[in-house]
Amino acid sequence: MSEELENLSNALFDNIVPNVWGDKGFLSLKPLASWTVELNNRIDFINNWIKNGTPTNYWIPGFFFP
Repeated sequence: MSEELENLSNALFDNIVPNVWGDKGFLSLKPLASWTVELNNRIDFINNWIKNGTPTNYWIPGFFFP
């Protein structure tokens, strides 16, 4: 197993966001489980915007780390 895979495995076991994912995703101090829920919320928000046009209100934290 490579060092990168071992670090990923350890992060998943410890319920923290792996560096490989955090480098590509959004910044957060939440544990992995909460980070994943928020990631899904962000994806749903953007997909809804694409399908239904510009929303009347915006989920500001969905765009950046407040």
